[in-house]
Amino acid sequence: MKQIIVLGGGYGGVLTAKKLANRLRKRRDVSITLIDRKPFHTLLTELHEVAAGRVEEDSIKIDLKKIFSGFRNVNVVLDHIGDIDFDARTLQGQKQTYTYDYLVIGTGSKPTFFGIPGADEHALTLWSYEDAVRLKEHVGHMFRSAIKEYDPQARKEMLTFVVVGGGFTGVEMIGELAEYTQELCKEFHVDPEEVSLHVADMMDRILPILPQPLINKAEKRLRKMGVQISTGAKITEVKARGVTVGGEDIASRTVIWTAGVEGADLVGELDVEQKGRRRILTNDKLQVPAHENVYVVGDNIFYIPEGATNPVPQMVENAELAAPVIAHNIASEFLNTKKKTYRPTFHGTMVCIGSRYGVANVGLPGKMFKLSGLPAMAVKHLINMVYLFQVCGFNKVYHYLLHEFVHVRNNRSFLGGHFAKRSPNFWLVPLRLLAGWMWFKQGWDKMFKIFDDPGHIFLIPAQAADGVSGASVSGGAADAVSAASAHTETALSALPVPDFVQSIVDWSMGLMFFNADGSFNALAYIFQAAMVGAELIVGLLLIAGLFTAPAAVVSVGMGAMVWISGMAPYEMLWYMAAGIALIGGSGSMFGLDYYVYPWLKRVWRRLPLVRRWYIYTD
Repeated sequence: MKQIIVLGGGYGGVLTAKKLANRLRKRRDVSITLIDRKPFHTLLTELHEVAAGRVEEDSIKIDLKKIFSGFRNVNVVLDHIGDIDFDARTLQGQKQTYTYDYLVIGTGSKPTFFGIPGADEHALTLWSYEDAVRLKEHVGHMFRSAIKEYDPQARKEMLTFVVVGGGFTGVEMIGELAEYTQELCKEFHVDPEEVSLHVADMMDRILPILPQPLINKAEKRLRKMGVQISTGAKITEVKARGVTVGGEDIASRTVIWTAGVEGADLVGELDVEQKGRRRILTNDKLQVPAHENVYVVGDNIFYIPEGATNPVPQMVENAELAAPVIAHNIASEFLNTKKKTYRPTFHGTMVCIGSRYGVANVGLPGKMFKLSGLPAMAVKHLINMVYLFQVCGFNKVYHYLLHEFVHVRNNRSFLGGHFAKRSPNFWLVPLRLLAGWMWFKQGWDKMFKIFDDPGHIFLIPAQAADGVSGASVSGGAADAVSAASAHTETALSALPVPDFVQSIVDWSMGLMFFNADGSFNALAYIFQAAMVGAELIVGLLLIAGLFTAPAAVVSVGMGAMVWISGMAPYEMLWYMAAGIALIGGSGSMFGLDYYVYPWLKRVWRRLPLVRRWYIYTD
């Protein structure tokens, strides 16, 4: 039995093991083992969302055994590997020693502090699931402590947050913090002006890998969110209560370090050629030159592709592109195929700044597109879902959508709260639009009948010879909504009306709409025009999702009026049923109610009488 060991359950390790398992699924003489210290795969690119309380903690974890539950030829082992003997082809773990024929090293990276005094001791990091949870708890603790603190200097330190590092992780973290602290200010009744947010980097600009126009947009967005940006400023010391940036001290009890990474400790101790910050030098097949049965994936790769001047970047796409090449090259030993050369084609980069804005430079070499705002956020979510589908199929994509858009807190999504679970009305949107269109169409058609003959009354049954209104119309056809005009020879039967209701309606119509000689009076013409106007207005309100609940109530009322007149076709039941379903309010989903009602509530609560008598809801 040939033993293939994949060391590390990160992006590169998981994808390599899956692709190897697929390629060698028919080989019974091959065993694949994935070893990691933790039982779950962490979505490192989403750590900031947990750290700033945007999504649930478990949203960035995927159980490794769940990922490989459908693969009989993959074993998941939890152990900590302390040493690798390349000559003996063994890995020394805390639990046991493992023997391999082929090894894939994907142990990932860890934060590096560049020897800056105090950084390792006092700064918070964001490079693991535990880091994200710890950071979220810490930020909440700072607010809870600040509201009990009477010393202004101590309170200021608690409400000052500094992110060191202006790369993708740092910018995403400070963007999320800008939103999160606003929510915490509301929760703990803290004046937002007391909160101070900083991002600092020694380079002369943030997000240096992006084109300058996108950098400018990112900086503009951050400043709009209240973030102070310090670039070209050397970070010389991190203290228990602050950080020194450009020779000036920023007093803070929350310094978050995102300034760089280096290879994991194990990689630094291996007897292999390394470049950069603990990255293993590989050949074009992603093999360690001195040990061709050992491959490297993800952040641990140091490889300069042909024609390039820099090594492949330490980013997720590098792991996604390297994994299939490594899987192919190892499988070629068993399938007698030719090995592939690693020729990565990167498709760009993107960064989100809070939950509603992002910048992205994506496309193909020579044809990149600069995106910002909602399009950039849409691309980011799409790319995340593509990766998650590779790892855990529909299951994880479905739960990703739930966490990002349905279980979203405080509407912190680039779609706002339209899909939020607290207002699950999106299933009613098609019904709302259809009902609105049908009411509007009926009103539109009747309006032209009035224009053609203003003296023609067709929404009120003509008075019969016995002095009461007739319950049928000539020709036997009913109008689709009001059932008040005859326009086809094949008539729909009217909904039955109880006799006592019919008698009341006949009496009231005779009282209101007819003169002594049986002709229509002025009120009849006003009523007809009002009904047509109501159909138009209700239709437009439903389509726009504005005051949806009142419009739905009116639509039910109009349907009931047509019914008791004795002139309603059976399809009027559909109108009334749709109106009842829409009373719950589907305008909060892709409708103006989503914007108008919160504004009206704010205006209403400011009225003196309302405030005095608490005539409002929270």
